[in-house]
Amino acid sequence: MTTKPKIFILYTGGTIGMVKDYNSNVLVPFDFDQIQERIPELKQLNCIIASESFETPIDSSNMNVDYFREMVQIIEDHYEVFDGFVILTGSDTMSYTSSVVSFMIENLQKPIIFTGSQLPIGDLRTDAKENLITAIQIASSQRNGIPMIREVGLYFEYKLYRANRTTKINANNFEAFDSMNYPILVESGVQLDFNSKFINIHSYNSDPPIFRKDLNTNIAILKLFPGITESTIRAIIMNEHVEAVVLESFGSGNAPTSEWFINVIKESILNGKIIVNVSQCIGGGVVQGKYDTSIRLKRIGVLSAGDMTTEAAVAKLMYLLTKNLSKKDFKKYFKKSLRGEIS
Repeated sequence: MTTKPKIFILYTGGTIGMVKDYNSNVLVPFDFDQIQERIPELKQLNCIIASESFETPIDSSNMNVDYFREMVQIIEDHYEVFDGFVILTGSDTMSYTSSVVSFMIENLQKPIIFTGSQLPIGDLRTDAKENLITAIQIASSQRNGIPMIREVGLYFEYKLYRANRTTKINANNFEAFDSMNYPILVESGVQLDFNSKFINIHSYNSDPPIFRKDLNTNIAILKLFPGITESTIRAIIMNEHVEAVVLESFGSGNAPTSEWFINVIKESILNGKIIVNVSQCIGGGVVQGKYDTSIRLKRIGVLSAGDMTTEAAVAKLMYLLTKNLSKKDFKKYFKKSLRGEIS
């Protein structure tokens, strides 16, 4: 007799868990203990479902490292009992949250699928039901008792992406996310189409996962724009509390060649700051040295993030900054694919 997969749903907050109180016409969180009564279609899935909510659900704009740790602690507490996890969060910061969680768990051998919705679950035209039902179905998909997905994914509008490859691209459309630099892992149509070639960066093994809850948030994002001033750049990267800066550059990693700009970046690196170069474009990536406008950044020690997203670069820095690595090792591990975040 085959045992049904056990799936754990964690609701942290966000639009997907809201229903309208028709007396007050206000959106209020619904009780996830009654999820199968609210969505009876879940009973058709070939899995056992349990759910839990944050004591106080949060808007995703308030997401922070304490909530990342709480999520990962809950996953750790239930990891041995359940075969897969579905995490419901607000979509606005979902790419950041899911990217960070991907780095917080080493040797992950079970699916952790993030999803949410653009409309509340009680809305007539909601996308919440399809996103939730399919995320659970993907999380419970197995072959010979082994999960089909063994990484952190993000499911939205018929597509499962590698979480740390995603960016939210639209605030209004149901198709809110994209993964420009990595293929879709699963596409939902009449059937679930698993893109096996691009799924699971590590082979299946029985070693236990390692849950890392230390994160360093002494990070800043500096987005370049034509006309940016030296005082603005200095205010950000010379901040005594900032240890690493995600430099969002133009195109394939290009930046001003003004002496003052190069000197400020060089000075910050000599003072121990880590500067990583991420493209402002949602597709493609940084190729330092392709043009004269980036070769000097490479020479003074700016690290190329390749085709990483800003969200993944932030997450990876939060993770690596806790490791007390030498400059050489930091460069090595930043440029290496740890969770499939970089090509």
